[in-house]
Amino acid sequence: MIQKAVLPNGLRVVTKKLESTKAVTVLIFAGAGSRYETKEINGIAHFLEHMFFKGGERYCNTKEVSGAIDGIGGSFNAFTGKEYVGYYVKVARDKMDTAIDVLSDMMMNATFDPAEIDKERGVILEELNMYQDTPMYQVGWNFENLLYGDQPLGWDQIGTKELIQSVTHDDFKKYQADLYTPENVVITITGNVEHEDIVEKIGKMFPFPKAVKAYSALPIHPLENPEKIHVVNKKTEQAHIVCGFEGYSNSHPDKYAKKLLSIILGGNMSSRMFLNVREAKGLSYYIQTSTDFFKDTGAISTRAGVDVNRISLAVEAIIEEYKQIASEDVPEQELQKAKDYLQGKMTLRLEDTEEYAYFIAQQELLMDETKTIEEIFAEMDEVTVADIRRVAEDLFKEDKLRLALIGPCGDEKELEKILKF
Repeated sequence: MIQKAVLPNGLRVVTKKLESTKAVTVLIFAGAGSRYETKEINGIAHFLEHMFFKGGERYCNTKEVSGAIDGIGGSFNAFTGKEYVGYYVKVARDKMDTAIDVLSDMMMNATFDPAEIDKERGVILEELNMYQDTPMYQVGWNFENLLYGDQPLGWDQIGTKELIQSVTHDDFKKYQADLYTPENVVITITGNVEHEDIVEKIGKMFPFPKAVKAYSALPIHPLENPEKIHVVNKKTEQAHIVCGFEGYSNSHPDKYAKKLLSIILGGNMSSRMFLNVREAKGLSYYIQTSTDFFKDTGAISTRAGVDVNRISLAVEAIIEEYKQIASEDVPEQELQKAKDYLQGKMTLRLEDTEEYAYFIAQQELLMDETKTIEEIFAEMDEVTVADIRRVAEDLFKEDKLRLALIGPCGDEKELEKILKF
């Protein structure tokens, strides 16, 4: 059973007792990321994520933070998304108090030492360079910019060089005060734990001051005269593309229909994209259709690494799969296979306390509720063949089609001509 408590200051604590494991994951989820940034501070959430590991009062520097977890055989990391930032420590059950203590000191007592900030600038600039030199990463960000333009969801989480080189201790303190507030943070603990015991520990170790006001994500506005294609003409041995559409949000009633649609199209090695574009036509090495879900929008897209001499053929083949699934019913057996695949993957994933912590924290933070896996499976099972076609018809429209490409593209106008239904 998933259990939840709301502390007097508004902090939410959610636990899941997993008796079959000796591991425990402690995860802090904050509503932050590029969705909560202005252009001037784009990238501050990601930089701040790094700075929380630089030390507080009980663990005074990076060596002491990492040493505390390494010394008990634990693992820890953090990540920055568009709408959240997460920090987790995974340890053996009898070492849970150490995990909580380390995360508490990071969150409550971080110093943001200016000398450490200056050191970390170089680290993050190299991280930015790595992504820009890796077309598989960069093309995805370019696709998001096509969908959302010069708005928070269209910006890279890593931010700009200008921000990385200029952000200060006071900037971090202000962003922390604005975003790391009790009503904007969820703490989840998964493993063989007792809910009441956890709530008491968290209440003592995370005395977030009660916030004056909540902080809201910036709304997304429709683009005027949106571009359909974003090409970076670069000499590469393989062209990297993302081709797709804006999609439904986390709260949309057809959320699971969209997810199952993506599985049928390109979710695994027996999907349509894989069999028809890769296997039958030999046009790509990797190819996958995936979904993104945000509070008020989303995306469904296919990314692929394709032969530089047959880019247009690959794009045409991907579009053909979109057109076909929107024009005829998928067989009932194919839909059921997608349901079985997705449910099987989720079941296996949630054997891990780290994955389960993420599963419930994301729901609680973004949707203010936490559904069990059984409830989610029941909603998936209700999706019909007619739903899949209706959703495909709604999403896969020529005026919504977008293409991002990095590689030796040749004639860009020829690519624009094939973005047709």
